[in-house]
Amino acid sequence: MFTIMGATGNIGSKLADRLLTKEKPVRVIGRSTERLQKFVDRGAVAAVGDADNSDFLADAFTGSAVVFAMIPPDYAAPDFRKYQNDIGGGIAAAIEKSGVTHIVSLSSLGAHLPDKTGPIKGLYDQEQRLNQLDAVHILHLRPTFFMENTLMNIDMIKNMGINGGHIRGDVPFAMVATQDIAQVATERMLERDFSGKTVRELLGPRDISMDEVTRIIGAKIGKPDLSYVHFSREDYINGLSQAGLSEDMAHQLAELDAAINDRLLASGQPRTEDNRTPTDFEEFAGFFAQVFKA
Repeated sequence: MFTIMGATGNIGSKLADRLLTKEKPVRVIGRSTERLQKFVDRGAVAAVGDADNSDFLADAFTGSAVVFAMIPPDYAAPDFRKYQNDIGGGIAAAIEKSGVTHIVSLSSLGAHLPDKTGPIKGLYDQEQRLNQLDAVHILHLRPTFFMENTLMNIDMIKNMGINGGHIRGDVPFAMVATQDIAQVATERMLERDFSGKTVRELLGPRDISMDEVTRIIGAKIGKPDLSYVHFSREDYINGLSQAGLSEDMAHQLAELDAAINDRLLASGQPRTEDNRTPTDFEEFAGFFAQVFKA
């Protein structure tokens, strides 16, 4: 049995789809029976419950050959790192109780750093926590910034005629498509060829700046003059708060963007067959345009 946390999310849904296409036994974990139904219709087993219930997770993990584990985001959490540690501690306890021996854990580039990385700090905590588990083989996947994050700016582009954020427009950094993360997770779950506690970075095909991202998006959506605006920290935080994020989450994301600006999250490793992923932003921009026009 292959068990997937976050099965309705960007990565988990693609991972479930790949495993079901290969006719593998899959258990999908989520909070909504309705949203999991599409997988059940294809033969998956649904485990419906909350990630903050460690006993529920232990039951869902039991009998699994390998588990895809992740901390589902809660952007309204008043203290995001505490939320991450509460959920992460429950996941670790569930792994121990269930007896599962192989875990593919979704982490992030920068999770080797204990501070100054915004929401990635909680993933540092989780890696340290999972590394303390005995007799459990864990692969920490450390993808970089998701290309899908740019979809959150669609309303801004439509309503304000600009693309913008707190990341400086001229700073190149790594981006990865979630379909590529799901593909790597699929391969590793099927092979179970990792042992001990290991890390694998996923860096996309090249570094790219938000200025270049904006030019590519603009060309795809018929707005060739679309420009990127660098927001001040204060304006960025205010905008996120108005969008419904907690004050703490807004500050965490601003800290993350500052870490990108300061190159704190740069890998420091050259791209190799292991960490390079195939989808470039030009290809992803086609999907962006579909969502934009829809």
